[in-house]
Formats: sequence, structure tokens, C-alpha cells
Amino acid sequence: MDTVLLLGVVTGMRSMTALAVLCWAAWLGLVPEHGWATWISYLAAAIVFSACALAEYVVDTLPKTPSRTAAVPAMTRFVIGALVGALVATAVDEPLAGGILLGAVGAMIGTWGGYWMRMGLDRMVRHDLPVAVVETASAIVIAVLAVAKLHRGIVMETQHAQAMLGMLR
Repeated sequence: MDTVLLLGVVTGMRSMTALAVLCWAAWLGLVPEHGWATWISYLAAAIVFSACALAEYVVDTLPKTPSRTAAVPAMTRFVIGALVGALVATAVDEPLAGGILLGAVGAMIGTWGGYWMRMGLDRMVRHDLPVAVVETASAIVIAVLAVAKLHRGIVMETQHAQAMLGMLR
């Protein structure tokens, strides 16, 4: 479930990125979803959340954008982090409560940790745009790597289960 925490951190950095990457992975069949979570495996979900992520990347570079640590943006990241955690927990048949908790905690770490890191880099570079671009790129890379790790774990678990069934025959 360390993947859930990582995707939560990404959600704290960029609120829509982890959800968009997870939707694409589900649509591509890399992350199986079932039950209530099947909605993320539709192409429409991947497109909508990707559009939201792209809009967030642009808005983040604007000077009048409110701080991610303000009440509404922080709470939004907390809720989306919990949702991402629930989706991952459902995909790997882990307890939903654990996924929700780890996703929300990760989002809070990413929200405040990302804020402090961004402020520190801003003071060093003295230009916000390059720092924002680096943070966005980092969020995308971390999300893709976390989902790739999730997929690898699912594949390995499936292969292990198939091998065990083969031994029983």
C-alpha cells in the first residue's frame, strides 16, 4: 500500500494528476477495477481528469492562484487523495479504510511538503514558473512510476496465484 501513499503525495502536489494517471491505467487494463470503482476504467473518465489536470497545470502558474494550503484547496486535495486511495485499495483487494486513510495522509504530506519545497525553491530561483514546471513534471513522473509499480505488483500476484493453482492440479 506504499503506492497509495505515493499517489496521495502526488495528489497533494497536483490534485488531479494521480487520478488522471490512475484512470488511464485502468482504461488501458493495467489496473483492474471492479464494483463501484469501474467508472475510472472508461475513456471518458481518463479524458475528463486529464483535462482537469492540464487546466490545473496552467492555473498553477498564474500569480493570483490561491495557496494549496488554504482551506478549500487543502480539503479538496485531502478528499481526492482519499478517493485515489480507495480506488487503489479496491483494485488490489485491500481494505478500503486503509486505502482512504493512506491516500488522505499522503495528500496532506504532498500539500504541505510540496508547499514548503516550492517556497524554498522559489526563494533560490526567484522565478516561480520554472519551479512550477519542475513540480508538475515531478508529480507526473512520480504518479506514472507509482502506477507502474502497482501494475507490476498486480501482475506478480496474478502469476503467483496461477502458479499455485498449477501446482494443485
